Amino acid sequence: MSALEPREAGTGAGPVTAGGGIVRGSVLDGAHRALSIGIVSVVLLIAFEATAVGTAMPVAARELDGVSVYAFAFSAYFTTSLFGMVVAGQWSDRNGPLMPLTAGMSAFAVGLLLSGTAGVMGVFILGRAVQGLGGGLVIVALYVVVSRAYEEHLRPAIMAAFAAAWVVPSVVGPLASGTITEHLGWRWVFVGIPALVVLPLALALPAIRRTASGPADPSAPLAAWDRRRILLALAISAGAGLLQYAGQELRWLSLLPAAVGAALLVPAVRGLLPRGTVRAARGMPAVILLRGVAAGSFIAAESFVPLMLVTQRGLSPTLAGLSLAVGGLTWALGSWIQSRPWTEPYRERLVVLGMLLVAAAIAAAPTVLLPGVPAWVVAVAWAFGCLGMGVVIASTSVLLLKLSPPEEAGANSAALQISDGLSNVLLLAAGGAAFAALGGGAVGHAVADAGDASHPVAFAAVFLPMAGVAAAGAWVATRLRGQAG
Repeated sequence: MSALEPREAGTGAGPVTAGGGIVRGSVLDGAHRALSIGIVSVVLLIAFEATAVGTAMPVAARELDGVSVYAFAFSAYFTTSLFGMVVAGQWSDRNGPLMPLTAGMSAFAVGLLLSGTAGVMGVFILGRAVQGLGGGLVIVALYVVVSRAYEEHLRPAIMAAFAAAWVVPSVVGPLASGTITEHLGWRWVFVGIPALVVLPLALALPAIRRTASGPADPSAPLAAWDRRRILLALAISAGAGLLQYAGQELRWLSLLPAAVGAALLVPAVRGLLPRGTVRAARGMPAVILLRGVAAGSFIAAESFVPLMLVTQRGLSPTLAGLSLAVGGLTWALGSWIQSRPWTEPYRERLVVLGMLLVAAAIAAAPTVLLPGVPAWVVAVAWAFGCLGMGVVIASTSVLLLKLSPPEEAGANSAALQISDGLSNVLLLAAGGAAFAALGGGAVGHAVADAGDASHPVAFAAVFLPMAGVAAAGAWVATRLRGQAG
């Protein structure tokens, strides 16, 4: 990409390319305003759902007599979203992102309605699966929209807007969901959100139809569906679900589903991710691997932070959750920093720094297991970790679109999201298995009494390896630039 420099203040012009031409516009100019507001509203809706539904889930499981299969309400969403990501990649490259985005938002809303009106836990889990399929379609389609509808110098800004859209839901979502669950019932958390789908679609779809519909090259023959990739998508979803199940059960019989899951995953990963991803080959493979390393290590560690603060330091669940709330602000700040034009020549170095911040935050969190360390240390550490994540996640998205030809943006975006999601489930399963093996109890088990404290070593067995994974990500970040530089 050409180096960009800001014009002198007061000229009213946009950035100047190295060749002297002026690049005009912003994500909120007349050509992009409706589209930007629409797609950011879609992200805002998904963010609110992600933060709100988790609060209502325990109440729903108890009422539906489904506590014994509680974890499947989460894994059902995850496994079907992996499949949706691959389908969306092919669909978007073949026909444009308009149809998969519309289908994804529709499935997302239908899944919420199914869960919200369920009378038994089986229907509730089915609704979560439909919702996950929709979420997988939507996230990849949005990346293709950004690739096609925004000039290269505007993509960091729209990615920063995506990150900012998570700030308010991360703070308000759990509180609003808890209030609705307490006063109106948990079902309203599910059935109320689909009504909010209408406005984002009304804003986004006409703009997408004008700027990003149809195949990338209308003159080229329409590509056929790759049935092999569809089968690999089914394999990766099933394999991830089996490994997650095996990691939670920790019985000898769990070795069978673990083996089957691994047998499904290995060829699926090799077929769906770019060649060289596992060994961090320079360029696109390293970008996709880094996304998984960053997301998986951070999410696996973050999942145990509230539990650690409640069981080891005696904090209330509300205070434990609030210790992570400031991270939403610093995440958005990190994403904003990487969007500034002056950071572009230093993007790879900035990503290395971001991963070091993530590793340091994860390593610092378990220090509160020592009696003399105040609990607020976690809040400070996590704020810096989220700052690093804001830089890394947005930058990997920008680099992916920079390195992808228009006709491959869908497939590469799907690979990025698969790396993200698959790493989450694998590292969560590994961390959960270590936690349970050392006396921490089952992953996802609700702590009813702060006196039922788990052994501190169990928490250390989660955080310290994840810090090591994040530190390895700093090395991967040195390989983002291709051989040609």
